[in-house]
Amino acid sequence: MTEDSFPRQQARTRRFTLGAPRAFSVSPDGERVLFLRTRSGDDPVTCLWEADADAGAERLVADPRALGADEDKLPPEERARRERVRETAGGIVSYATDRQHALAVFPLSGQVYAVRLDGGVGEGSGGEPFLLPTRTPALDPRPDPTGSKVAYVHEGTVRVLDLAASEDAAVSPAPEGATVTYGLAEFVAAEEMHRTRGYWWSPDGTRLLIARVDDSPVLRWHIADPANPEREPVTVAYPAAGTPNADVSLYIASTASQEFKPVEWDRDTFPYLATVSWADRLLIVTQTRDQKVMRVIDGEDGQVLREDSDPDWVDVVPGVPAQLPDGRVVWTAMTEDTHRLLIAAADDLRSAQPLTPPGLQVRQVLGTDGDTVYFSASIEPTEVGVWSYSATAGLTEVATAPGVHSATANGGTVVISSSELGASLGSVAVRKGERAEATEIASRADEPNLPAPEPRFLSAGPEGIRTAVLFPSWHEPGSGQLPVLMDPYGGPHAQRVLKARGAFLASQWLAEQGFAVVIADGRGTSGRGPAWDRAVAGDLATPVLEDQVTALFAAAAQFPDLDTNRVGIRGWSFGGYLAALAVLRRPDVFQAGIAGAPVTDWRLYDTHYTERYLGNPALDDQPYKSSSLNDDAQRAVAARSLLIIHGLADDNVVVAHSLRLSASLLAAGYPHAVLPLSGVTHMTPQEVVAENLLLLQVAFLREALSGGAV
Repeated sequence: MTEDSFPRQQARTRRFTLGAPRAFSVSPDGERVLFLRTRSGDDPVTCLWEADADAGAERLVADPRALGADEDKLPPEERARRERVRETAGGIVSYATDRQHALAVFPLSGQVYAVRLDGGVGEGSGGEPFLLPTRTPALDPRPDPTGSKVAYVHEGTVRVLDLAASEDAAVSPAPEGATVTYGLAEFVAAEEMHRTRGYWWSPDGTRLLIARVDDSPVLRWHIADPANPEREPVTVAYPAAGTPNADVSLYIASTASQEFKPVEWDRDTFPYLATVSWADRLLIVTQTRDQKVMRVIDGEDGQVLREDSDPDWVDVVPGVPAQLPDGRVVWTAMTEDTHRLLIAAADDLRSAQPLTPPGLQVRQVLGTDGDTVYFSASIEPTEVGVWSYSATAGLTEVATAPGVHSATANGGTVVISSSELGASLGSVAVRKGERAEATEIASRADEPNLPAPEPRFLSAGPEGIRTAVLFPSWHEPGSGQLPVLMDPYGGPHAQRVLKARGAFLASQWLAEQGFAVVIADGRGTSGRGPAWDRAVAGDLATPVLEDQVTALFAAAAQFPDLDTNRVGIRGWSFGGYLAALAVLRRPDVFQAGIAGAPVTDWRLYDTHYTERYLGNPALDDQPYKSSSLNDDAQRAVAARSLLIIHGLADDNVVVAHSLRLSASLLAAGYPHAVLPLSGVTHMTPQEVVAENLLLLQVAFLREALSGGAV
């Protein structure tokens, strides 16, 4: 291998995410844009930057290296948070600002730093970062909206630092035991609900809403490091399907007194706290355990403002509820097989009517600017556009060219992030007011040492399964058949077939090794509406596998150079499950599978995800039996080449999944290989591991599909 090879480059650049600007926020006057970015495409240390919205000039606000950052000093809670959000970089990976964008704070190596963005007065008035006198380790620091105080979590207690007086005081009780924390999100909230925080400031900065989490009911699992037997196993609270969740409650704390008042709602019926919005009203969103009913509740008086229900489940849509300056609430609803936007006064939310048309699938509410709501949505599922809605302008297209777009807006300035199929991995345009010409925030990400992917798109079968086919750049049509590699994710919450160059980089490299690569987003994947999502209700195996087979043969019918007698499949996480499922249940189609971190027994996966699709196994275990893989090993009629890969430090899909499948395969006499990755989590961020995994997979596929002739 050379330093410039694609596998090494992809590993070194964290899949080409290093150097790309992200995490934007805009000042209320629309003049300044704050964002995160590493200095280069192979620098893993993230810095905080600011750009002028008019001229595009940038300045480095905070450099972790200059502040003496040490990733070895990360608190374990911060490491866990980064794993939940799939953060692969280091340095300043999160920050928060006050309402006026005058003060920014960020955690670094267990300490809290602040920087004054408007000059200000006092310490840091020169715009240089300064250390705050908080207790350490300090987690999730956030300034209040007025910028006069900073809250953070220390040893499970929420504390508030008064910046003017340099006084630091607890505003929540000390944890009542080792299983209790105040101000932090529980596992399933961070992993499955898009909620990574556990406290929220009131708009005037005088109170905080604080989550109390008691995970004493949750099962304790032990994750060992067999490569270092002298180390004690790590104990984690893991709420597996059908087992107890953490007990979550809410309290309102005053910063001026010892008042600590509980927020009342029917926690027995609605145990899940999905999200919170505190502006004109304090709104909390709760779900039943089976996720078939969701409520928006006024946290001050307990009034139920809206209740949504569905025979299968109600989706947690990121970004809602949002609130506009006039008190109206932004929400979404499912009607006419479409996720649609609602805006209404809080007390009228129950009867609100959709403002977006059928067929425009709202994916996420991105934010608000005045009375304008920005949201991402799809008409064609391979494309994600940005729209806005206001009472005066109605529905407006903001960024809808074929590709994947997102946006952040404030003060009349809109920051649009775009990824398309062109030469660049992505771009960021800053549009200020009515000005026709946008400025750009430059990406410093590396350009891949790889021929540009040129996916051929098709809609396969009667369901129109969105499918992409990639060929080697050197392949001439009709020059000979190629072995086929299916490269799906295939499960809920994610898509692989998107009109964005970055979605196909690893797949194109695999194609360059001599494969025709087929990627298909079957039933259950996002972007196509409630009915498509719910096609996997009660069965996570049959529909997703059928759709991969349908897509394969549809692609072969359109491209005769695909050799359907030599088909392999690879995937990670749900994709790993799908790969193992394919070779075990359809050996007539798939000759080889690579199952990376597969969920093989759905009883071992978490409550909020798994019970949404398969129900509670304590009430009905049949969907789990039909969707899990261990029994398939006993029923397999023909052995195919199967490589199972799993990180031993994975706390999301624990290695027990792969070990139990391997034991079942061994008992059935089914030949297979297991590759354990010592010290590796679900993300596999280590350079050497990430690089060599690609090389090993190609070697395995070559041998399995053609005896090394590929």
